[in-house]
Amino acid sequence: MPVSRNKPPPALPPQEYLCPPPPDPSTLKFNGPPTRRILTQEDHALFTASPTHALILNFIRDLNSSVYNKRNSDVPDPLPEFVQELSRILDGVRELVDLHPPVDAGGSRFGNKGFQAFYDAVWENADLFHSKLGIREDAVEEVKRYFCESWGNRTRVDYGSGHELNFLCWILCFRQLSLLPTCTYSSLVLHLLLKYLHLMRHIQTTYYLEPAGSHGVWGLDDYQFLPFLFGSAQLYSHPHLRPKCIHDDDVLQEFSDEYIYLGCISFINSIKATAGLRWHSPMLDDISNALNWAKVNNGMIKMYEKEVLGKLPIMQHFMFATLLPAVEGMSRENEEGSTEGPIEIEKERGNVVIDRDGMRHVHSTWGECCGIKVPSAIGAREQIAKQQLRKVPRIPFD
Repeated sequence: MPVSRNKPPPALPPQEYLCPPPPDPSTLKFNGPPTRRILTQEDHALFTASPTHALILNFIRDLNSSVYNKRNSDVPDPLPEFVQELSRILDGVRELVDLHPPVDAGGSRFGNKGFQAFYDAVWENADLFHSKLGIREDAVEEVKRYFCESWGNRTRVDYGSGHELNFLCWILCFRQLSLLPTCTYSSLVLHLLLKYLHLMRHIQTTYYLEPAGSHGVWGLDDYQFLPFLFGSAQLYSHPHLRPKCIHDDDVLQEFSDEYIYLGCISFINSIKATAGLRWHSPMLDDISNALNWAKVNNGMIKMYEKEVLGKLPIMQHFMFATLLPAVEGMSRENEEGSTEGPIEIEKERGNVVIDRDGMRHVHSTWGECCGIKVPSAIGAREQIAKQQLRKVPRIPFD
């Protein structure tokens, strides 16, 4: 029985891939690790009009269309061989989490410093992980940087949609190296990205990663964005489930394992101390009023472009090199941290600051770019649970 009487969306749009063909391997010249190039509003404006911006957005659209009306269990079996290799790398990261437990922080709800040992271990093992993929050696230094920055920030012990973007771009690099044809796209979403999501939840609950950014989130929940985007594609023209179904506990229990979007809602409900999406996730609550999942999905893509790729506080940390190149005129930051280009104008205006990581950037209106420490909702939830365990009621027969 339908959860709401809203009419289902029209038929699926025709499948068409928007990304251009990968570059000719013989034309690729690698020159070391990627670097930051978005240091000012002017740099960001150049990026939003660049081929790299279009490539990232179209790659997301292509992945999105590959999972229209598909359940998690519709993942191809067997998985493409290269996707299996990438999946094994995530298994290796999971092992590193287990080898580096959180440190005793006295019940603090803020990021656990044990994350720093895990983060260092990821960097130490990155070459080994990538050596098993058989990619050209001169590309490893560039590709592994996106991988290493996919797990959070070492100094702030936080995680947000910018780190999630790095993981997406790690996958996109292999696509640019002609290793991931379009036939692998559904398995990238239904297996690899879903596995990354589950792994990140494990990391977030283990180390109490703080939400990146002083709003607590630039995405839809405290950490992620893309699972909601791809998850809404899975439900695009579902004959019964409508956006309002996220308020139905029975629906969530029945379908959370089959649809990423519903799984995300269930996870949020499990960690938020207050009751009701209206209170702890008002944006998701508002989205549930949409007429159908097609409107949700189309809105998610527009929102990602505006709220992630279109936000300087996120994109100032993005890195460019050969596979994802910057355009002429963008600032440069060399290895010593000095800068060249439009950021020098901002220095003269007094707008340039150095954040806790020692990175120079243009300071925004009220400092959300630098981040204000926000305690982990996961940590808060676990502390409440511990307190409730201490308050064991007395047996009335005593």
